[in-house]
Amino acid sequence: MSLDPSSFASAAKCVTRHLNLSLHVDFESRVIHGTVALTMEALEERFSSLTLDTRDLKIASVSANGQAASFTMGPKHSFKGTPLEITLPFDLSRGQHTIVEVTYQTSPTAPALQWLTPQQTAGKKLPYLFSQCQAHHCRSMLPCQDTPAIKHTYYAQVSVPKDLVAAMSALPDGQRVDPGDANRTIFRFRQNVAMPSYLIALVVGALESRQIGPRSRVWSEAEYVDRAAFEFSEVRPPPLAGSPPLAKRRSTLQTEVMLKTAEDLAGPYVWGHYDILVLPPSFPYGGMENPCLTFATPTLLAGDKSLSNVIAHEISHSWTGNLVTNETWEHFWLNEGHTVYLERMIGRRLEGEAFRQFKAMGGWKDLQDSVSTFGATNPLTKLIPSLRDVDPDDAFSSVPYEKGFALLYHLEELLGGPEVFMGFVKSYIQMFAYRSVTTEQWKDFLFTYFKDKVDVLNKVDWNAWMFSPGMPPLKPHYDTTLADACITLCQRWVQAGERDLSGFGASDVDELSSHQLVEFLSLLLQEEPLPLSHVKKMQEVYHLNACMNSEVRFRWLRLCVRSRWEEAVPAAFRMATEQGRMKFTRPLFRELFNFEKYREEAVRVFLNHRAAMHPVTSGLVAKDLKVSAEQ
Repeated sequence: MSLDPSSFASAAKCVTRHLNLSLHVDFESRVIHGTVALTMEALEERFSSLTLDTRDLKIASVSANGQAASFTMGPKHSFKGTPLEITLPFDLSRGQHTIVEVTYQTSPTAPALQWLTPQQTAGKKLPYLFSQCQAHHCRSMLPCQDTPAIKHTYYAQVSVPKDLVAAMSALPDGQRVDPGDANRTIFRFRQNVAMPSYLIALVVGALESRQIGPRSRVWSEAEYVDRAAFEFSEVRPPPLAGSPPLAKRRSTLQTEVMLKTAEDLAGPYVWGHYDILVLPPSFPYGGMENPCLTFATPTLLAGDKSLSNVIAHEISHSWTGNLVTNETWEHFWLNEGHTVYLERMIGRRLEGEAFRQFKAMGGWKDLQDSVSTFGATNPLTKLIPSLRDVDPDDAFSSVPYEKGFALLYHLEELLGGPEVFMGFVKSYIQMFAYRSVTTEQWKDFLFTYFKDKVDVLNKVDWNAWMFSPGMPPLKPHYDTTLADACITLCQRWVQAGERDLSGFGASDVDELSSHQLVEFLSLLLQEEPLPLSHVKKMQEVYHLNACMNSEVRFRWLRLCVRSRWEEAVPAAFRMATEQGRMKFTRPLFRELFNFEKYREEAVRVFLNHRAAMHPVTSGLVAKDLKVSAEQ
């Protein structure tokens, strides 16, 4: 087992097999009072001490098999937290088990937890709590071996105020009135499939659910739940009479269809339920692949199903990431590159090869954008970066997703095409299911699987792909069939003089899908900023301000701010603050900050909204805007 630079846990000495959680959620003090019982297996002879990861936890007591165990807290690290050093009152032999029980309390500022006031929710009446443990934040919710190298099952009992509902990344196991307080309810959960700590997830709020498939429900606050059910079910959207052309975008990629397609490609779905939870707007990611309960941003609720295909990515994680997991965050590309590959294979089955090629082209541009933002020589643009003394949150970008996909696509081209290479991916999943792996293990299996093509594999510049910063050593060839219309329209706008604008009209985009519209705007963002006259004309003929698709709106507002259209600045500030998805919030704040006239306002708006943001988002935006922690 490789040493995880992001964890203090003594993973070579012992391994967690099961967690038993008892949690009491206290909204008034914004803490969780918890007891966790960890079933630990000794991996060495005369095993008598272990280290758990914690971050800002108050430890009340530790016991082992019911006997008091001595413990000390090590020195606090800036992002890894504080090691909890435990000495057992006895020795264990290799293979023996003990139950280590820790009673503790979380901090009101735990980075894994976001506490929302009633005013920050859609309903405005009741508070809300959600967790986000990836990559290394579970340790601020419970003491654990917080490394993806270790997988365990878990059981949980969660006490919450009786007006609220709890849900977790596990199957529900009933509920009852809390015997200690009749005004509270205890919800029970069981997760029988071993998984890493970062996939433990908890949400507490005024939640309702709707059935959207034979094994799927959608959960949300009452104000969102019917919109969410519509977005992710197979119900066709009604015609949008009288609406602008851009509101007609639709997708047929719905939840059960995508699940069945993924099973056909990758093997059985082992997690039981596949539910989707639509979170409040401050959720920092597009989605989080928590088993049994994918967390999703409300920015996916476009009203026309045009963004529901994002769920294909989270569904794919059920195999690549959740079933087969990167052993450390340095190998994050194993999770994300394979998931993007599988997601696009689902798209290929349901929408055709041209659609997959089109999405791959868009991903390449996302990669270029990340490399440009980081800098082409930044070590965090390596496929396998060193994370020694690096916060995994700082390393997060599209690099592991899109550089990883580009490598897999390149190998696909070399080794026989999509059907042949998907056969390898399926075998890789079967070989390493329920385990955590390194790139070296993946590569060894690749060479074994394609043993008759080793000469081809030996020609790949592995060192450049994996350990060189910047863009990959070569650009894969992608079919441009669906992109050609976007490229042509982009060039018309770039080359048009102010007197040539009369030739543009609504019919330019009538036949473009929402994916193509996103591509068109992405292409414009790679060009020099358009003259102000051009973006004003674009709004006049395409009505982009009326578009509810967040991917379109995000790119459109960036384009407007770059062209110094001051009328668009309030809308850009609204989008940057009314939702907290890092993909949108960080670039919008950066664009506004780079608009010299609004630089001070960008900082002021951020400081005013900082408290309502997720801790990870606010920390990274602060760095982007060069704002200190004290401001």
